Amino acid sequence: MAHPTTTFRFLAEPTDVNFGGNVHGGIVMKWIDQAAYACAAQWSKCYCVTVSANGIRFIKPIKVGQLVEITAALVHTGASSMHIYVVVKSGDATATTNSVANRCFITFMAVDCDGQPVHVPSYVPEDEQHMQLDLYQSA
Repeated sequence: MAHPTTTFRFLAEPTDVNFGGNVHGGIVMKWIDQAAYACAAQWSKCYCVTVSANGIRFIKPIKVGQLVEITAALVHTGASSMHIYVVVKSGDATATTNSVANRCFITFMAVDCDGQPVHVPSYVPEDEQHMQLDLYQSA
């Protein structure tokens, strides 16, 4: 099975800013949760709930009008849980590259219609980078 990755791309809007003129951290956390949910739901084929968000690191501010790219990649599975590494990049919409603005790990649990945990397919890392992320999450 291919490596489960979800990518969102969009422009930061004026309604996303805080009093300092940058995108509000809470908005960025919402985007992270949405991208990670999409990745978890695609892998598990179930409704998923957020269990935790770990090591959220705000590296640089995101400005209104910048292109935002959020990549959520599955790095580890448990019986019903999925650990997802999320990287948020931003930059000028006309640029060929963006820089990292935020990154974190987020954990989801697949649940049934009664909210009870359900088994998810196992994920086996395919390359060195994903093996290292898996080891980091397993520690």
